[in-house]
Amino acid sequence: MSIKNLYAHHMQEHYKNPKNKGLLKTPDISSLHHNPTCGDQVNIDAKVNNGVITEIKFSGDGCVISMATASILTEFCKGKTIKEIDKLEEHDVLNLIKMELGPARIKCAVLSLRAIQDGIKKYRDKNA
Repeated sequence: MSIKNLYAHHMQEHYKNPKNKGLLKTPDISSLHHNPTCGDQVNIDAKVNNGVITEIKFSGDGCVISMATASILTEFCKGKTIKEIDKLEEHDVLNLIKMELGPARIKCAVLSLRAIQDGIKKYRDKNA
């Protein structure tokens, strides 16, 4: 299996068997984002304790890239500080999923990042 196919398989596995899919009761962070270009949407819920993401879930509907990336990103964010997550950029997400994407598909890949970072901003504003 080529390395490119291996990464594509990795994404398919996260799409078929997502990690952290669902909703949290009484989340500290909750943010819904959608991609109007393709119709994908993702909601991120998270619990925060002393500035650290202790639980995180996602829900939504979308393509393989948006849903698999949400699964991968939520796994990555567990145990990270909200400061660490807030510093993540588009290239960090692409490194996590290990795929090169065209401009339209990059929007799918960063949808969950935008959701969690927006949720962190709302959390900070509420707790300032």
